[in-house]
Amino acid sequence: MFQYDKRLGISIPALNREWLEYTADERQVIMHKWEMIRGKIPDRIQELETHINEKQAALNNEEDFDRSCRLNTGISELASVINDLWLWFRTVPDVYTNEKIHQ
Repeated sequence: MFQYDKRLGISIPALNREWLEYTADERQVIMHKWEMIRGKIPDRIQELETHINEKQAALNNEEDFDRSCRLNTGISELASVINDLWLWFRTVPDVYTNEKIHQ
């Protein structure tokens, strides 16, 4: 029910049915697993922010234009991952309503 996303560095929901097609017990199991994963997202974001800071420090001292472009691209890619992780972090379906996990 979860699939590892290499880009994000976490497992994300990979549900093959609509949320309400799962029993209440199944939804609770899914939610428990999601909460365990979700709890690690801030640490993953902090790790990526460290990489961004390292790239920004390297960029400050870089005189080679091509290398500067690669560093900027790397920073942008990491920032995009952080943005996606925050979106997943805010995804919290209600076990008893018709809200779905972000798909």
